[in-house]
Amino acid sequence: MRTHTTRRLLGALAMASTLALTATACGSDASDGGGSGSGGSPQDVKAALEKGGKVTVWAWEPTLKKVAEDFEKKYPKVDVELVNAGTGDKQYTALQNAMAAGSGAPDVAQVEYYALGQFTIAKSVEDLAGYGAGKYGTTFTPGPWNAVADDKAIHALPMDSGPMAFFYNKKVFDKHGIAVPTTWDEYVDAARALHKADPKVFITNDTGDAGATTSLIWQAGGRPYKTAGTDVTIDFGDEGTKKYTATWQKLLDEKLVAPISSWSDAWYKGLADGSIATLSIGAWMPANFTSGVTPASGDWRVAPLPQWTKGAKASAENGGSSLAVPKAAKNKELAYAFAEFATTGAGASSRVAEGAFPATRADLKSKAFLDTPFPYFGGQKANQIFAESAANVGSDWSYLPYQVYANSVFNDTVGKAYVSPTTLTDGLTAWQEASVKYGKDQGFTVGK
Repeated sequence: MRTHTTRRLLGALAMASTLALTATACGSDASDGGGSGSGGSPQDVKAALEKGGKVTVWAWEPTLKKVAEDFEKKYPKVDVELVNAGTGDKQYTALQNAMAAGSGAPDVAQVEYYALGQFTIAKSVEDLAGYGAGKYGTTFTPGPWNAVADDKAIHALPMDSGPMAFFYNKKVFDKHGIAVPTTWDEYVDAARALHKADPKVFITNDTGDAGATTSLIWQAGGRPYKTAGTDVTIDFGDEGTKKYTATWQKLLDEKLVAPISSWSDAWYKGLADGSIATLSIGAWMPANFTSGVTPASGDWRVAPLPQWTKGAKASAENGGSSLAVPKAAKNKELAYAFAEFATTGAGASSRVAEGAFPATRADLKSKAFLDTPFPYFGGQKANQIFAESAANVGSDWSYLPYQVYANSVFNDTVGKAYVSPTTLTDGLTAWQEASVKYGKDQGFTVGK
């Protein structure tokens, strides 16, 4: 029954999806993907390393270059080929096309956490538990591990993480004598004070971002998505979501957020000149400050994320990627060996040294990591704040198995709250309805 349901589901995905990702998922079960689905064993992995061979890795993450060099040095019979097949959706589309064609799929693929469910439900990635991944349950921080593990199945290994932190322009806050907010109520007050002191200054920017919205709902305790196989529940009426909308609606109603989209030229300019005064975002952000907001070096600092309840320490993830082994991989044992090397032990530490933010508890606790000064942030040891955030990420968060599609229609629904009288609550209800309809159309059982 489960197999029948899955085939129906995947076939429907192929018929209806506007995304090549889901469209090609229909042909990617174990039978035509080249994999047995039974998985190997640690002994098989060891034997494969002794025999040698070639591993093809599709990833855009730059620190993997050093990892590949180190892996080849340790295992000279293995050749690693790193391929940048595009970033995010572009790579996923290429990956699914290769799976559907029955040839050309890599042995290892970088997959962001929010997109992993779409591959998992399609049964197009290996369950890595049999290869030995089960022993890493306590190696990684809770957020990333929860994103890759489902009951006893382990669909990928966490490569990095994005625990949230509060980045603020200290120069701007000091100029206007405004305290750094520790709660979201204080954040609204700070937004009002900043904009009153200088109408050109906004507390932050926001034109509607699915990732940012779901991350803040996550931090507030909301759990709008629940997934068990092809059974899905979507409910944006829970208390955590209400906390988020009640606060963020004030910012929109009082026009306290800059109508500027993230990653635009205007966004970088606003961060540099102080007219965008804060960001609540993942711990991977410092490298982007250093490379893209150079004129403001020394102006910014990092603080814990404001809290929904005074004195709490709740956090959430924002971004992050895993390494998965496609069912269609030719060298699954070597693929697992590379993924394991890149995400644990020396490989993980190497990536941290190259600038990645770790998902491993050991790296997060190392003195070298915690004591690293950030010249951009005035010498602040910002990793101490990021590490504490990682330890306080709320568990049990789930994304939809078709989150890539859901995010693609966010601005058609919730986005209206930014440009019309539609409220955030109404926008989230519309997003929920659109996601429910799409899921049902694809063969999922979707409840509210």
